[in-house]
Amino acid sequence: MNEPRQNDDKIRCDACPVMCYIAEGRSGACDRYANCKGKLVRVDPLKIIERNKEVSLVPFAEQQKDWDGAIINREDVFVTGIGAGTTYPDYKPAPFIIGSKVDGVDIVTVVTEGIYSYCGVKVKIDTDRHIGPEKSSVRANGEPVGHVTTGEYGSQMLSIGGVNHLTGGSKKEGRATCSAMLSLCNQEAVELSIDGGSTITVQAGKPPIVNGITEERMRVGCGSATIGMFAAQWKGLVDEVVIVDDHITGVVSEHQAGKVIDWRETGIRIKGRKSTPGRYFQVAEPGNGWGGTNIDDPLDILEDFNPKFAKPGQTLLMISTTGDQFAFYKLNNELQPIQYAIPKKLIAPITRITENCEPALCSVLFVGGAGGSLRAGVTENPVLLTQSVRNSLTNVTCGGAPAYIWPGGGITLMVDVTRMPQNSFGYVPTPALVAPIEFTMRHSDYESLGGHTNHVVSIDDAIKGILGPQNDHVLTDSTIELYKKQNPWPTHSYNFKWRENRRKDE
Repeated sequence: MNEPRQNDDKIRCDACPVMCYIAEGRSGACDRYANCKGKLVRVDPLKIIERNKEVSLVPFAEQQKDWDGAIINREDVFVTGIGAGTTYPDYKPAPFIIGSKVDGVDIVTVVTEGIYSYCGVKVKIDTDRHIGPEKSSVRANGEPVGHVTTGEYGSQMLSIGGVNHLTGGSKKEGRATCSAMLSLCNQEAVELSIDGGSTITVQAGKPPIVNGITEERMRVGCGSATIGMFAAQWKGLVDEVVIVDDHITGVVSEHQAGKVIDWRETGIRIKGRKSTPGRYFQVAEPGNGWGGTNIDDPLDILEDFNPKFAKPGQTLLMISTTGDQFAFYKLNNELQPIQYAIPKKLIAPITRITENCEPALCSVLFVGGAGGSLRAGVTENPVLLTQSVRNSLTNVTCGGAPAYIWPGGGITLMVDVTRMPQNSFGYVPTPALVAPIEFTMRHSDYESLGGHTNHVVSIDDAIKGILGPQNDHVLTDSTIELYKKQNPWPTHSYNFKWRENRRKDE
């Protein structure tokens, strides 16, 4: 960083556009930087992830107590952007540019924290319950912070944040948006209310809570898909099965799955709009009842039975797509369905639906655009980094977790926050989120894109706290954390070795 500007006993932090003056012993508005005896220090520890370690968190100082100077296997160590510091105002090299070897190939990892004004959060909520109409505003503490977006298979979807909520509304809206995104990305519980809909509590990796009710499972499929999966298991046990679903209600006797196993017609008639045989749309309004509809009595979706095919004593099973609601009926002499206790022979097929439903979870994905400060911290010619990422020459990770790069221009990334270390995100009060990012590539590729090669330090020097010459601030601490095994190791990419061998062959 630049030499901090003095103001009596205060120093000025240049880590973000706010440019706080920080008094001795105090931190700035973001709580990320502090004044320690006239030095600007990073409050959060630099987080390093390591493989093959038995404990989940070890203070760096403790880990180094008995170090005898021997070179350890640095292929099992990765420095993340968490706690690394930022490159604002853009022109400076990244806080860490680390050189190492992977499978004998020289590689470089550029490590930084990005300030994301252009960012948002996509939330997937596993439930069939109606949480609110699409395009409805989502609010946190009464302020609009996003909207309900297109539902997906067995899940409701929210889009939270974005530059328009962060900067396009009132200051209060921007602060509420930043706070909600920060908590969601750091895997904390957030209560959200939806205009014309529900109040929900969302936490990454946890079940959603909708209007005070904790969801246990997501549906096995739509009503039609459920018919297709289980029709053969019901044959001979019941005369008719209806799977109640807000989107596609299924009727086994009419469905193609029923036809191919010679299921006889029952004369059942369903309200709603018939799509194809055995598949019905709009049988009811969306809601918190059976199968995501607003009905509490499944008979509400039935018309009178056709006497040409229906017979007294005919049996009917109606069930939701999660198996949470079910009812058994027999037709009386007037062909009216009368409810009876569930026969024991139907318990197993009903349970089969439930056991095929996956646990309901909330998924939180951070989406951000890697803009000026990130790219300029890597190279003096930022477009070359964009091209390198697009051509898969550069691997992008966030806190060591794999990032999906959207096609098209720029570097728009998306990452599952549960695959990142806890508390990976921070904020600045502009408002914007701060998130770690790492770019890993072959050393020769880094040279070719005009990287800051004179700022490369070895991974040993980086881990011992010897920073590159661009850093004037002090890191207060470092921690080592076991990497999450569902993630690929950040530098373990076939590209590095494969491209090295390919170049030799050429």
